Amino acid sequence: MQKIALIEDDADLFMLLKYNLEKEGFRFTGAQTGRGAVELCRQERPDLVVLDIMLPDANGLEICRNLRSDPELSHIPVIFLTACSSETDRIVGLELGASDYIIKPFFVREFVARVKIQFRRNAKPSRWLQAGPLALYPATCRVTLNGEDLSLTATEFRLLEFLMSSPGVVFSREQLLDAVWGHSRNISDRAVDVYILRLRQKVEPDPAEPFFIRSVRGFGYSFNEHAGQSSLTVAS
Repeated sequence: MQKIALIEDDADLFMLLKYNLEKEGFRFTGAQTGRGAVELCRQERPDLVVLDIMLPDANGLEICRNLRSDPELSHIPVIFLTACSSETDRIVGLELGASDYIIKPFFVREFVARVKIQFRRNAKPSRWLQAGPLALYPATCRVTLNGEDLSLTATEFRLLEFLMSSPGVVFSREQLLDAVWGHSRNISDRAVDVYILRLRQKVEPDPAEPFFIRSVRGFGYSFNEHAGQSSLTVAS
């Protein structure tokens, strides 16, 4: 049974979401203040964090940044739950590594559905992907290059995993948005370019001359099928 941590200062909304999440069978923990949120996650080890941005005593963006910088917590998916609705706000939140961004007001049934989507996305089979010196391990959310661990955000990890899973296939920005961010995302397709740039800076030996992640002018992006011995390796 998955555990969800909710950090939300609105008492009525906090209780409403608590009731509905427990009704759906989730274990629940949370707080109505931002102070101590990271420590709460260290103690409770939730499977998902739902995080308000505008908290009375803390900034949800900073809390997310702290979660992403903690080696023991960086793998936990984060959903922002906020009234900050501009495209810039959404892009900043997602660039920090949030898995989803839900704008208030919202329908509770949609909220629960999007929580469930996160667990479907993060159900990792026992396998790894390898392309020459680049290896991705879904079960442990690790990526290595020449045996050295790379530090990727949750969104960067999912984007790389999706591309590596289909080497040689060209995906449009819209297809990548649907696959990585889901149909309910609230960002433009140009955000894909931002993530591709950041990902290349981390995985490419020379980001100025990308080898693994290729641009296909007028179409989108593709993972190089000739990148070493690109393969799907099943764990024994």
